[in-house]
Amino acid sequence: MTEKTIFKRIIDGEIPADIVYEDEQCLAFRDISPQAPVHILVIPRKEIPSIDHLSDEDEQLVGHIYLVIKQIAAGEGLENGYRVIVNCGKEGGQTVDHLHFHLLGGRGLSWPPG
Repeated sequence: MTEKTIFKRIIDGEIPADIVYEDEQCLAFRDISPQAPVHILVIPRKEIPSIDHLSDEDEQLVGHIYLVIKQIAAGEGLENGYRVIVNCGKEGGQTVDHLHFHLLGGRGLSWPPG
């Protein structure tokens, strides 16, 4: 049996998180190591390891997540802009094998990111 990721453990309520949004498809919570004044992770409840593991049936889910991100950004007062980042694979900086979207804002963000 595969060990649960930290994000699956948050979904299952085994690990506490500062949840800012949840519905039947996704969950959003504040990052414990924020890289900006607003740093929220949005994750699907469905266990999808990365972008590379998305299938055609996930199209609606990903669209839903982006609309949730837009709603959260508005609620966080990010009217001057924000960034959404999805890392994929080790060289892409992905550290948890559960698809997740970083919502960053609340300060000017430089480019390139790193």
